[in-house]
Amino acid sequence: MCASCREVLDHPTRGAVCEACWAGVDAIAPAGVHPLPPGIRAAAAVGPYEARLRDIIQALKYDRRPSIARHLAARMRVAGAAVLAGADAVVAVPLHRSRERARGFNQARALAEHLGLPLSDALARTRKTGTQADLPADRRHANVRGAFAVRRASRIGGRILVLVDDVSTTGATLNACAAALVEAGAAEVRALTAARAPLRANERRE
Repeated sequence: MCASCREVLDHPTRGAVCEACWAGVDAIAPAGVHPLPPGIRAAAAVGPYEARLRDIIQALKYDRRPSIARHLAARMRVAGAAVLAGADAVVAVPLHRSRERARGFNQARALAEHLGLPLSDALARTRKTGTQADLPADRRHANVRGAFAVRRASRIGGRILVLVDDVSTTGATLNACAAALVEAGAAEVRALTAARAPLRANERRE
């Protein structure tokens, strides 16, 4: 059964999502998503967090369908080719230990493992935070400020690093991670996500 549309898979050995659902993923529309957070030099995503792409990400994240990560990461490599070019490593946005134990895995790391660059475990989540999705936009930056730290002995200085996550909404989490990496000496921080949240009507500029 397809993890997105729930229809019977014609070729179940090829993955958990049918070809029709992958074909239904819309490309990103830069004018219709949140702007880059200040700590991120460049960013890319496969598409907006809606419709088929939202269903696919939720299946990966909540239905424990890790096989989706490899196929989704392949699309991230294409969408984020310019972001990955010349980078030294990818850094998955970490979950708090308790959340990762409850979920069984970190979906950002599952994606990062298939992006073709060395994976750095440079970041740790130092405190548990409320789920960003449950907070209004103006509280998300405060929620994650200071929630990430660079692990000791991590190779950060002078390196170009690409943060990886499943979804970017306001960019608050990515910005908090970037701040920790830049403070530790990273030369540049970029971001690559599977999806970026569309702007709501009241967030669009007139």
